[in-house]
Amino acid sequence: MSVERPVRVAVVYYSATGTVFALAKAAATAAEKAGAEVRLRRVRELAPEEAIASNQGWAENAAATQHVVEASLDDLEWADVILFGAPTRFGLPAAQLKQFIDTAGGLWARGKLVDKVVSSFTSTATAHGGQESTILAINNTFYHWGAIIVPPGYADPVQFQMGNPYGTSHVSNNGEVGPGEVELVAIGFQTTRAVEVAAALKAGRYALETS
Repeated sequence: MSVERPVRVAVVYYSATGTVFALAKAAATAAEKAGAEVRLRRVRELAPEEAIASNQGWAENAAATQHVVEASLDDLEWADVILFGAPTRFGLPAAQLKQFIDTAGGLWARGKLVDKVVSSFTSTATAHGGQESTILAINNTFYHWGAIIVPPGYADPVQFQMGNPYGTSHVSNNGEVGPGEVELVAIGFQTTRAVEVAAALKAGRYALETS
């Protein structure tokens, strides 16, 4: 393993009306600025076409994000850092993201997800709509993987404005309000922190291997 290889970051998300997509794009941009190789990936939509068509915001976002490559298990194996983002559904991550996670059993069984640096983010329609429980539910996956969870904590001043140490979260007012400056700065910080931790781990492993 070469310590000179950039950290690899996979930002894997599900977004119905575009709020989580906006956070995911900001995360990908922050990772690139931190010197990482980045894959921005959307998970497969499971909802029927008639349900999507019945909501203008949902339909518009589906059309606008067709260019984003669909997530695959190769993205998880490739990455040093994995960020999962999903809106909440009854205090849990949306089924679309959970379905993708459920396909990773083979990688898990072969130990391919151990020591990945991981973090998560979310959006809710209303305040107190399950932001923390959604992030904690996503993180339950990481415990089983043996991954290394890197939360934003209150490790940057923006976190005292954003207010969620578990991961970046946003109140979308039923999809009508996109992330503001505070949320975008917060997801940038969260991502950069994860990249920095992964780089330090990689450098440490390289030092051990070459000592």
